[in-house]
Amino acid sequence: MGQPVVVYTDLGELDPEPGVRLLTDAGFAVRIAGSRDPEAIAAAAHDAVALIVGYARVDETLLERLPRLRVLATMSAGYDMIDAAAARRRGLWVTNLPGTATEDVAVHALASALSLVRRLPQADAVVRGGGWATDFARAELPRRASGLTLGLVGMGRIARELVRIATPVFGRLAAYDPQADPAGWPAGVDRLGLDELVGAANVLSLHVPLTGRTRGMVDDGLLARMRPGGLLVNVSRGELVDPEALLRALDSGRLAGAALDVLPVEPPPADDPLRGHPRIQLSPHSAFLSDASHRAYVCEPAENVVAWQRTGRPLTPVIDPEA
Repeated sequence: MGQPVVVYTDLGELDPEPGVRLLTDAGFAVRIAGSRDPEAIAAAAHDAVALIVGYARVDETLLERLPRLRVLATMSAGYDMIDAAAARRRGLWVTNLPGTATEDVAVHALASALSLVRRLPQADAVVRGGGWATDFARAELPRRASGLTLGLVGMGRIARELVRIATPVFGRLAAYDPQADPAGWPAGVDRLGLDELVGAANVLSLHVPLTGRTRGMVDDGLLARMRPGGLLVNVSRGELVDPEALLRALDSGRLAGAALDVLPVEPPPADDPLRGHPRIQLSPHSAFLSDASHRAYVCEPAENVVAWQRTGRPLTPVIDPEA
């Protein structure tokens, strides 16, 4: 029997070389599919024991074509791209990266929120258009952050890190997470129901995984319950937000602005109205990126695969076939 095979699916902006080196040193043969296309993945991974997955959808149909597969290692904290039920039925390990970019994403969320609060995109546009402070002040004035409430939907690792760095900046922090352990709830953060939180927050920041219950949760109804002039930040998953509802809330003036690092379709089409809306601040799904995370996102999934090979168990499983 030849070397066991590991395949990286889609990589985006990541350089797989450090992870490839870890795997080859452990005795694996490594292939790069470089695609989200299931045909390309199936061709590259027909004999693979492990897939290292970016954002490619791994469903039951694809899994049926990968009979030797034993491990699915994601290059993200989220693993909604994996058909979890199909993986369980097949006895596969599924791993994620729970803390790899916690600091980076939390800092990005705070930077996005403060950019909206301070109206930095509008200030930039005034200067680039030949204006100055008087021209900026004629429009809507920024609000002082210490007089505002930052609301968080979800209280996982990233949200708790955001609490730590945002507490000195905002006047009040509040959050909703019915699954969070009360014993681990951060001090100084009001625990509210979702409707109460949405109605109280000046800035609402999303920190929940994509599930059947959270998909499209930011809809017309939720946006209508936000405070007039509210701001929305999403560094989690694009599908949490109904884009048409968001555009309606912005165009009506109900919502003053939104900062989106994630979109329902990535990259968005050139004519996507989210791209050109003057009250939407965009970043290209880059909240997780830093000099440190850029390496970790390819190395830590490889370390999961190597640990499975050596001990029978990966380091950070989210689906355990032995449970």
